[in-house]
Amino acid sequence: MKILVIGTGAREHAIVRALAHDTDPHELHAAPGNPGIGELATLHPVDPLDGDAVATLARELTADLVVIGPEAPLAAGVADAVRQVGIPVFGPSAAAARLEASKSFAKDVMAAAGVPTALAHVCTDDEQVRAALDAFGAPHVVKDDGLAAGKGVVVTPDREAALAHARECLAKQDGCLVVEEFLDGPEVSLFCIADGADVVPLVPAQDFKRVGDGDSGPNTGGMGAYSPLPWCPEALVEEVLERVARPTVAEMARRGTPFVGVLYVGLALTSRGVRVVEFNARFGDPETQVVLPRLLSPFGRLLHAAATGRLADLPPLRWSEDAAVTVVVASEGYPGTVRSGDEIMGIADAEAIDGVHVLHAGTAITRRPAGDDDSTVRGGRLVSAGGRVLSVVGLGPDLAAARAKAYEGVAQIELAGSHHRSDIALAACESRVSIPAG
Repeated sequence: MKILVIGTGAREHAIVRALAHDTDPHELHAAPGNPGIGELATLHPVDPLDGDAVATLARELTADLVVIGPEAPLAAGVADAVRQVGIPVFGPSAAAARLEASKSFAKDVMAAAGVPTALAHVCTDDEQVRAALDAFGAPHVVKDDGLAAGKGVVVTPDREAALAHARECLAKQDGCLVVEEFLDGPEVSLFCIADGADVVPLVPAQDFKRVGDGDSGPNTGGMGAYSPLPWCPEALVEEVLERVARPTVAEMARRGTPFVGVLYVGLALTSRGVRVVEFNARFGDPETQVVLPRLLSPFGRLLHAAATGRLADLPPLRWSEDAAVTVVVASEGYPGTVRSGDEIMGIADAEAIDGVHVLHAGTAITRRPAGDDDSTVRGGRLVSAGGRVLSVVGLGPDLAAARAKAYEGVAQIELAGSHHRSDIALAACESRVSIPAG
């Protein structure tokens, strides 16, 4: 197939890499992509938020499938624009992507579908926020209603900090937020592939949202992830499929906005059972980096079947028993004001380690000064160009081995001022993750 992938991050690099290693041959294109993706696919300098431009490119390429990676193009209706020119798209319409783009909308859908989730109050002014915080008590959970690149949620015992975040949310255009009850227990990410009617689950993963070891510091887009989850109940996937994913997809179809793409179900395994923390409308980053390397079934066929309403025709997915761990290498200052333009070294050394590969996120290529022949990437220097710069992935026969590989790879990366968490998957390896008793 001829496949066009939209996006610039490590998630999109993971998608392109999985397609490049597929059992079926594909002609791969990406817009706009990044330097790592450019090693596997032809890059096109198209604005990923411009639906007409993406649709025009897909038509010019005679693409068989367009895969939209990030949430912002989905919310902007890029999938709609591509569908209008008759090309299959893996990714929901703007109307269906509201499951991620609006927390209050997602709560409404969950209520209608009978999905177990946290109790919540939707707030549009300061008085409502104060009442909701008092009703639920600490720890306080305050969520921006709209898209915030994984940084719109504050969980804090400090009421004033919760109010401060709430005011930031309310100050935005159409300011709206959700105050929720705090959910105890470990969190799980489960990607469910949907074609508007049928749903096929992938394997669970767990990500690490806070910037520092021990879950300290502010929320980020994600600092690492691992799969499988040795502490996770075997029946969890089937339970989520029956109680969450299928009812939600059915409710979206009932509303006339069928959901096609990834329904990312963020879960908490609480003392009172499974609860949905959030929905996303696309593959999660960095969980995609550890889920896709474990998939043995043809990835392209799965995406195309979802985009064309034929998931029911596929055989059951096959999975590797191997474990995968990814560690994010971030720029100095992330998740605040980040420093860019620093040279990145050591990727080739990391990938020379058996079981290690490196995915690009915030990277760019700059030309070297005249006369400098020490070129590293297509005649230029590879430099940092964002907050999360690289995802280093380690694979191994078990979680401890995969974790060791990932950190062995991270040790080869040289980037001035960079930082990473040193405890990704550590608690799971040491059997320190537990589900609270009811």
